Amino acid sequence: MKSVCVFCGSSERVGKVYRSAARRLGAGLAERGIDIVYGGGAEGLMGVLAKAALAAGGRVIGVLPEQLAEKEGALPGLTTLHITSDLPSRKKLMAELAEGFIALPGGYGTLEELLTVVSWAELGLHNKPCGLLDTADYYQLFLDFLDDAVAAGFLKRKSRNLLYVEQKPEELIEALCSRPPTSP
Repeated sequence: MKSVCVFCGSSERVGKVYRSAARRLGAGLAERGIDIVYGGGAEGLMGVLAKAALAAGGRVIGVLPEQLAEKEGALPGLTTLHITSDLPSRKKLMAELAEGFIALPGGYGTLEELLTVVSWAELGLHNKPCGLLDTADYYQLFLDFLDDAVAAGFLKRKSRNLLYVEQKPEELIEALCSRPPTSP
């Protein structure tokens, strides 16, 4: 894998455990020579991830819609910065630039971006691996929901297995690099 798109929150209010995981993921991807495609921001886990990757000599590609570029601005020093006209264009470009996807803990935007790429995989629109970093069991209730959806017949087990889940950044990187995606 040469590039991975990372979805993560921009909130500055998150705890140290989440910042540490983002830092380890950014550095770990850079050390493996894997480019990071992300939302382009400097705040929250976005900034922590990108700064760690850059400090480790990695390439970081930001993709920022115009309205957020004007409001929040991009992290200085990115390898490449793409400005898109809107959020849907941003999501499309991020998906095109990446060979895999990882979601860190985050809010509505992070979850929406993750669910989009996993549902695209389920529909056969791409065969790129999708991973979830479940730091401190942040996503455990969400994972329980997915398992309940399988039990209730709303989600096929093969579709549920499209999402690789690990609690440690290093293990998630290894999982995405060593296992091909599962087809529904």
